[in-house]
Amino acid sequence: MRELGEKAPDGAVIADGYLLPLRDGVADVTFSSNVLEHVADPQTFLSELARVTRPGGLIYVSFTNWLSPWGGHEWAPWHYLGAERARARYRRRTGRPAKHTLGENLFAVHIGPTLRQVRARDDVTVVSARSRYWPFLAETVVKAPGIREVATWNLLLILRRCPP
Repeated sequence: MRELGEKAPDGAVIADGYLLPLRDGVADVTFSSNVLEHVADPQTFLSELARVTRPGGLIYVSFTNWLSPWGGHEWAPWHYLGAERARARYRRRTGRPAKHTLGENLFAVHIGPTLRQVRARDDVTVVSARSRYWPFLAETVVKAPGIREVATWNLLLILRRCPP
């Protein structure tokens, strides 16, 4: 709420992403941009997006994967040398504590395991898995294990909700 300002925009629903105050299948499209790396249980978060999306509807999810150059957020790319070291460097350089703490409000989410988990689900199908910021790489780099974890930067998943 603090990041939205003193008052949320008109029509905004402020809620826990694990427990959305919406009926099952009420949304044609659900959208989550750069949230997955900030939840401790990404699969439960995705389940909630799927729950509120109507069968045949789309789920748009993008996230910054941990091994990308921006995986450490404000203390990137120093996160490659360890989260605590990167946070300490950030504090030395800026004079203030980092906003993110690994394991508290930033989590190491990886593309490979996320793709395997999403593909194993029976409530969604993958329409597209691609690099969000490198459209010329499109889906090709996401198919290359190892390389995708660094080169993709931000994974974009477009999922279709399956009928129950």
